[in-house]
Amino acid sequence: MVGFVYILKGSGGEFYVGSTTNLERRLKQHAYGHTQTTVRMKNPEVALIQKYPSLGTARKVERRLKRMKRKDFLEKMIIDGYIRIKA
Repeated sequence: MVGFVYILKGSGGEFYVGSTTNLERRLKQHAYGHTQTTVRMKNPEVALIQKYPSLGTARKVERRLKRMKRKDFLEKMIIDGYIRIKA
């Protein structure tokens, strides 16, 4: 089953990184305030989506992105249009 890693960006400049197998459902959950982390974000918008061959691979990439804790790396990936981290 394929997996996706996505990055949301709030209007205040904050980021949220997540992974899922059902992208449409997960983005709706964020939009309707069903996730505690993004409820505090102001107008979160999808900044980047990348597809992976499995959810396991997507989760590994998600964990690495979250460990980075650097906005400048996330912003560079968004500008470039792809995530440059290997699982």
